[in-house]
Amino acid sequence: MFKQPGCVHCLRWDREVGALYAKTDEARALPLRRVDIRSQGASGIALAMPVRYTPTFVVVDAGREVGRITGYSNDDAFWGLLGALAAKLPGASRANRI
Repeated sequence: MFKQPGCVHCLRWDREVGALYAKTDEARALPLRRVDIRSQGASGIALAMPVRYTPTFVVVDAGREVGRITGYSNDDAFWGLLGALAAKLPGASRANRI
């Protein structure tokens, strides 16, 4: 999760999803790491393109970006988009955990 101080959508995600994310199957397959948008160059992630907006959720496999969710509108949309990204990960067993 790329974030920045004062991001109201990041705070909303924290309230609506973040509090329970760690307890989900998604978190076991896709652990959440928070990165300040200003530190994306030092994140160690091979991004497909720079992150410009927060929150941006980047799904990573072996250090490379598989896909991303830019922004946050509501929890239903987030879970649906996250599931679609998880399905792109190599290995059916990993995708089936979500």
